[in-house]
Amino acid sequence: MSIWFKDYKIEDFYTSINIDKLLEIEFVEIGNDFLKAKMPVNEKTRQPLGLLHGGASCVIAESTASCAAYLTIDPSKKTVVGLSLTANHIKSITEGFVYATASPNHLGKTTSVWDVKIEDEMGSLISKVVFTAIHKDIKA
Repeated sequence: MSIWFKDYKIEDFYTSINIDKLLEIEFVEIGNDFLKAKMPVNEKTRQPLGLLHGGASCVIAESTASCAAYLTIDPSKKTVVGLSLTANHIKSITEGFVYATASPNHLGKTTSVWDVKIEDEMGSLISKVVFTAIHKDIKA
């Protein structure tokens, strides 16, 4: 059974002009209880030593988890805003792509908590992130 508010398809997603587009983040898969995005490790996402920047990892994690949180709510009644992000960077990477997969730990009426695994193309864990979102009522 799906956790999403309605039957979304990956084709429903596009990247508007924002930080996701600047970092070339692309949503690639939606399952019954996860959302997955990919991001290249390139000159836009590396730090001066040539490694994937921890901040870029946080961006893909927050983008994926906040989008997933948004997909669980009725957008005519609520919106989603990030409340907290905690990242642990496990392994470095210098090229290729990373994939962020957001899965829920908690889906409440006013908050949700998401685990985000960031992995390389071989499935090695690069970073582990926990993201908390607040679900805010839309004022009528």
